[in-house]
Amino acid sequence: MFDAKLVGDLITASRSLLGLAIVWLSLTQRDQALPAVVFLMLLDWTGDFVDGTIAKRSRNPRRTRIGDSDIFIDLFVSLCLGIFLISAGYVGLTLSLMYLLVWIAILWRFGLDKNLIMLMQTPIYLWFILTTLRILPQSGQWMVVWVLVALTINWRRFSREIVPKFISGIGSMLRGGRP
Repeated sequence: MFDAKLVGDLITASRSLLGLAIVWLSLTQRDQALPAVVFLMLLDWTGDFVDGTIAKRSRNPRRTRIGDSDIFIDLFVSLCLGIFLISAGYVGLTLSLMYLLVWIAILWRFGLDKNLIMLMQTPIYLWFILTTLRILPQSGQWMVVWVLVALTINWRRFSREIVPKFISGIGSMLRGGRP
């Protein structure tokens, strides 16, 4: 029998395989892999966009380990993308290590909070988009279009749920509490 939650979980889990493919391309093709990595990231972002929506359509709503791990799969893929950016020479190793050490310290202090993990990923994705716009302008433009379309489709949830929760969570941490 068709189970939407299982389909959503399979999409979520398969995104980690996309991250591994990005690392493999990083190690074998370096900067020549940029077009393939753009494609894989668009697949990842699309999977991330639809996995929860599909899972919520399940006739048997329940929490699963994979569904609960979505943010960690997001983090894993962004770190794989970071490996690509380093391997391809688009960002320096020293800067990357400093960035990683700062985030390790922040996460050590505040824990693996979803808001912090989202914040940690943002510069990696932004750097990737800017790099792609510079090197493969048409591909970079498609990525920007993808982001704008996703924001447009999800604007109500983004503006009324995601952003307010993010601001509230970060604000709580800055006031000295845990999120």
